[in-house]
Amino acid sequence: MTTDRGKVAYLFPGQGAQAVGMGKDVYDSSEDAKSIFTEADSSLGFSLSDLCFNGPEETLTQTVNTQPAILTASIAMLRASQDILNQKFAQPSFVAGHSLGEYSALVASEVLTFQEAVQLVRARGQLMQAAGDLQTGAMAAIIGMDEAILAEICTETGVDMANLNAPDQIAISGTAEAIQQAQDLATERGARRVVPLKVSAAFHSTLMESAVAPMREKLANVSFKKASVSVISNVSATPLDIPSGLVDELATQIRSSVQWFRTIQYMQSQGVTSYIEIGPGKVLTGLVRRIDPDAETTNLSSLEDLEALSN
Repeated sequence: MTTDRGKVAYLFPGQGAQAVGMGKDVYDSSEDAKSIFTEADSSLGFSLSDLCFNGPEETLTQTVNTQPAILTASIAMLRASQDILNQKFAQPSFVAGHSLGEYSALVASEVLTFQEAVQLVRARGQLMQAAGDLQTGAMAAIIGMDEAILAEICTETGVDMANLNAPDQIAISGTAEAIQQAQDLATERGARRVVPLKVSAAFHSTLMESAVAPMREKLANVSFKKASVSVISNVSATPLDIPSGLVDELATQIRSSVQWFRTIQYMQSQGVTSYIEIGPGKVLTGLVRRIDPDAETTNLSSLEDLEALSN
C-alpha cells in the first residue's frame, strides 16, 4: 500500500559514505543485489566486490576505487529494495545524487545502464585522482556562517565553494595555503566551526579543471536514454535536460559547486515531502532534516534498514 502523502524523491550518496563491508548483507540476501556486484566485477576487470566487503580501507578510500564502489553498493541496494519501495511509497517524482551520486540517480532513472555508469565513474575517479596528484589541494567544512559572507572570503582567498550541503554547512576547496587562509578568516568573522576535511584532493574546485576535458570526451561516446524520472542537477539544482545537456553537466560537475541544499529546496517547492536515501551511510538523510525539518526521511543503507521497512 503506497502512502497518500506528497511526492517522493530518491537520493544517492557521494564520496565519503564508503565503509569496508558495505553491501555484503544485501549481496548475501538478494540475487538482484548480487548480480549488480557481479556485473561490476566483470565490467571493471577486478573484484570490486571483494574490495567493498573486505577492504583494505586505505585501498577502498582511494578516489579511483571509492567512486565505483559507492555507485555499486547504491544500485545493489536499489535493486534489492525496489519491490518493497513500490509497495510502501508512490513512484518517485525526482531522483538526485550528491556529486558521484548523480550517476546512481541516472541509473535509477534509466538514463544510463549500470555497466555504463560503473565504467564512467571508474574513469571519473581516475581523472580526479590524477588532477589531485597534479595540483595538491585541501578542503574544509565551514559551519554556521552565512553563505554571502563565506563567498566574500572565497573571493579574497581564491578558494571555491565545493559542496553547499546546507544553508549553514558549506565545504570549501582549493590549495592548502588558501584553504588555511580561508579557515582563519572564517573563524575571525564568526563561523561556528571550521573543520578540515580528510580528502585526497581539492574536489569541486578549479584545481579539478584538468579532469574536465578528458571526462567530456568519455561522455561524448555514451548514448544517454530518455529519463523515466526527472533528475535534478548538482550544478543548477533544477531538472536536467536529458539527454542533450548531460555531457556538459557531468563534465563540468567535476569542478563546479554541488548545490545540494538548493536541490532539496527545489524538490520541496515541487511538492516532495518524502526523501529516501539509498546506498551507504546516512549523510544525505541528516542534511535533508536540516534543510526541510518537516520532511519524511527513510534511509536504506543496510539489510537491517530494508527489513525494518518491509515490516
